[in-house]
Amino acid sequence: MHKHANESSRLFNVELSPETATGTWKTWNLFAWWMSGWHSLGGYTMAVGLFALGLSGYQMIAAFTAGIIILYFTNNMSGVAGQRVKVPFPVFARASFGVYGANIPAILRAIVAVAWYGIQTYLASAAMMLLVIKVFPSSATLTESSFAGLSALGWICFLVLSFAQLIVLSRGMEAVRRLSDFAGPAIWIAMIALAVWVLARAGWSVDFSYRTIEHDSGLFGMASAMFIVVAYLAGPTLNFADFTRNAPDEASVRRGNAWGLLLNATAFGAISIVIALASVKVYGEAIHDPIALMKDIDSIAILLVAIIAIGTATAGINIIMNFVAPVYDIINVWPRHFTFRKAGVVVAILSVIVTPWNLFSSPVIVNHFIGSVGALMGPLYGIVMADYYIIRRQKIDSDALFDDTPGGKYYYNGGYNTNAIIALVISGVIAIGMSVIPAISAWTPFSWPVGVVLSALIYCQLSTAKRRALGTVATD
Repeated sequence: MHKHANESSRLFNVELSPETATGTWKTWNLFAWWMSGWHSLGGYTMAVGLFALGLSGYQMIAAFTAGIIILYFTNNMSGVAGQRVKVPFPVFARASFGVYGANIPAILRAIVAVAWYGIQTYLASAAMMLLVIKVFPSSATLTESSFAGLSALGWICFLVLSFAQLIVLSRGMEAVRRLSDFAGPAIWIAMIALAVWVLARAGWSVDFSYRTIEHDSGLFGMASAMFIVVAYLAGPTLNFADFTRNAPDEASVRRGNAWGLLLNATAFGAISIVIALASVKVYGEAIHDPIALMKDIDSIAILLVAIIAIGTATAGINIIMNFVAPVYDIINVWPRHFTFRKAGVVVAILSVIVTPWNLFSSPVIVNHFIGSVGALMGPLYGIVMADYYIIRRQKIDSDALFDDTPGGKYYYNGGYNTNAIIALVISGVIAIGMSVIPAISAWTPFSWPVGVVLSALIYCQLSTAKRRALGTVATD
């Protein structure tokens, strides 16, 4: 392996360096990555939760598709940038936030990822618990008491899945790629089987004009739904470079996004909504939790296949979307003290401490949590992308990203770029306010686009003004 120019720096860790980019994540791998990213119980719940906005089935599919198109373009931007520089997101952010200031977006992204990691592990463990009870009915006695809001059987299933995911991650990014290649397609088997089963019970017909509330929320509701879909993957969009750094070329990234988002994600949203509409005819209401549907499946064989597929796929999304990101973030904060494996253990422990089953209690809470995720991730995305595409004109010195000397290109003021921090604080306060102030709660879904646009404008204005004052131009 080529020796890095700043290998002796306190900022250097071999797992963060461009030299470790594998070049093995091709179009199919990124396509499977997106399949793993969308095909989950959380993704289903988010899609069906859009009924709460007063949308009909037709409107939900249209809004979902529009959100996917936005994600396609935003992930092309972050993904291509990562492929060019060949470093994970927290190192990439050193160019805009400073070599130490990059720990700010790293920690914020890690907090969000750990919460989602715990939620997805809990959802997969719920599927596993259902299977255990079906196969071993006597195990139902382990659900009669609880600790911290989770039954004994729930704890067992949750911890087993956590340990299994940790084993995969400990084997490195190539093991993650292989799991994604398998997990992505696997869930389609379960989703199609579930759709066929529910549609058969519904008489092979659904009412696409169905809505949960009487009034039509119109364009505002559709716009809200569109940005909820975008905010659902706001975190992974931000750190997409963690994976595309391993792509052999830009074309692979764009093709992977086209197949994985425009085709696959749109199809997943449509089939999720069809399942929910079919459940209306069977149960009288849209079922937001597919586990509730599975409880009615009498065949142990069908249930076994469905739960294994869903469990595997949920583990897949968890690792690629919510486990890798905080691992890189933790390594970035303490490059000399953490390895991929050690950081993974920390993430696994933190995911238990947050008791994710208490976070995930209803579709409304999920969507509000997603709104908060957007509030945090939007400004970060706006600053990092504006810095790369507008201020630096798509040029970054990868060696300088590891330079911790005061004269380093990205050292700024003591390792922090005050322009980025000011832009983050101003846009972040506004975006978070949109998410938490009850009087304007209807605007919560728009916190992500507001955060992106506002932070980018403020950052560009401050950066341009400073360069003019110093009489310099953007060079890297």
